[in-house]
Amino acid sequence: MTTGVEETVVIIVGAGPSGLATAACLHQLSIPYIILEREDCIASLFNKKTYNRLHLHLAKNFCHLPHLPFPASFPTYAPIAQFLEYLDDYASCFKINPRFCNRVKFAKYEEDEEKWKAEAEVVGGGVKRYEGRFLVVATGETSDVFIPEVDGLSEFKGEVIHSTEYKSGEGYENKKVLVVGSGNSGMEIALDLSNYGATTSIVVRSPVHILSRWSFNLGLKLQKIIPMHLVDSFLVLVNNIIFGDLTRYGIQRPQGGPIAGKVRYGKYPIVDMGTTEKIKSSEIRVLPALKSINGGGYEVVFENGRFYQFDVILFATGFKRSTHLWLQGGDCLLNNDGLPKPMYPNHWKGENGLYCAGLARRGLYGAGMDAQNIAQHIFKLI
Repeated sequence: MTTGVEETVVIIVGAGPSGLATAACLHQLSIPYIILEREDCIASLFNKKTYNRLHLHLAKNFCHLPHLPFPASFPTYAPIAQFLEYLDDYASCFKINPRFCNRVKFAKYEEDEEKWKAEAEVVGGGVKRYEGRFLVVATGETSDVFIPEVDGLSEFKGEVIHSTEYKSGEGYENKKVLVVGSGNSGMEIALDLSNYGATTSIVVRSPVHILSRWSFNLGLKLQKIIPMHLVDSFLVLVNNIIFGDLTRYGIQRPQGGPIAGKVRYGKYPIVDMGTTEKIKSSEIRVLPALKSINGGGYEVVFENGRFYQFDVILFATGFKRSTHLWLQGGDCLLNNDGLPKPMYPNHWKGENGLYCAGLARRGLYGAGMDAQNIAQHIFKLI
């Protein structure tokens, strides 16, 4: 059943940190909005799909959302439970009440009426319609789980999971676990598995920068006052001293610097939480790219021709975005992968009142900046 149309000024799609930040900034300017969320809670990635040992890798001054710093009592690197507490307090402080269980199926700009029209499928039945002058895509960089196609994977006899299903290494003791993906989640999950007694291997397919947590946070501060290439040179030098040459362990370092890679390509360096030491001590084995599953059993074949048996394959292979399935007329702003076409710092603004928040691969700090820019721009137009 379809209900009547609900009208507002701004429609926000997504109640993760980016959507919450946008809502708070609009609230501060007394701009009416509706925020639609397909899940039954705010920040569903953090609430439902993170591992237990997770702490924010950046210091709290880089992670708070607009208009509300973290409490002084919070540690520098907040654990996931405290970050969720902060987000709950944030929503309460700015009177943010998302329309939960509203999965947007269609959004289109009607030029003759100069407004956006959206339809959302409500969990449990029914369709709701919304209209607004502006539309903000705040569905996040990490909206839909991605597992790559691997020849023979469907015939693998062991357990196959995505990192969003993993909570802790408890229950994996003495199991042979392959972690596919060497981003921050993959590296830290491999560490957690090893700490719980799993025989752990990790696929490192591409060159990566590995930085200590303190040096990365220092680098983010330094880039505000000295040129980026000097910050990168400093970080590479310091972390070469800390970790040494990792090429003999199967880890190559990219030619570009870690900050440059983050700013230009959205490729985050690895913030080491202890995984590197485990790799150097052979407690965690580094393997090249995955090629196939051999013979419908437990045997996994790698690009170098070698093969090993595993009980579990855990894919820490990230996410994709499905914005293109529901957003019509967003080609001016977003590409087919749901990421901004315009380069930073103009990535957040499209045509006909279309905006995006938190899609520039600049973390929570960048999402907050997007939210403030969007709210200020809308304020000038109404």
